[in-house]
Amino acid sequence: MKRNRILIITMAISAMVFTSCGNNSGKKAESATSVQTESAEMTVDELLSQAESLTDKQIEFQGVCTHTCQHGATKMFLMGSDDTKTIRVEACELGSFDTKCVNSVVKVKGILKEQRIDEAYLQNWEANLRAANTQTHGSGEAGCDSEKLARGETAVTPQERIADFRTRIAQRKAATGKDYLSFYYVDAISYEIR
Repeated sequence: MKRNRILIITMAISAMVFTSCGNNSGKKAESATSVQTESAEMTVDELLSQAESLTDKQIEFQGVCTHTCQHGATKMFLMGSDDTKTIRVEACELGSFDTKCVNSVVKVKGILKEQRIDEAYLQNWEANLRAANTQTHGSGEAGCDSEKLARGETAVTPQERIADFRTRIAQRKAATGKDYLSFYYVDAISYEIR
């Protein structure tokens, strides 16, 4: 029983790592020709304000690194003019980020990606919670504070977070007709500390 649980957890972690960077294997040639480039270097604020039109395009931007993931620095968070304007950057094929990025201005080149949170996503999250096989990032079950900040989350427990997402989805559907939330992140190609 214990061995099966360890196997399930290992498989879940592997699946998350494999899918977190968009499964780029076998797509390098395609991405080189099909990805459009936004050549001007932007701030985090500008990137977030134009995110919908820049999704799946190569972009360059810079911001202040506020955090690198404690679990191997495979993620970092760059802040714009204030902490409500934050974006996650995934190391992907780079492996990890230098922890010296924290509290420095960092320039990133990468592909902007969209993650959608919808009812199916929330139902899957609830099923994983019931099965007690969720993997958390950060300290405790609440999740990474930097990730929550980047998404504008204020709830603490997973159940509160799910309820908050449902409320926000309903508000967005009423306002725009879209029944999902969009969160943007960047798959890094390169970066430099300035």
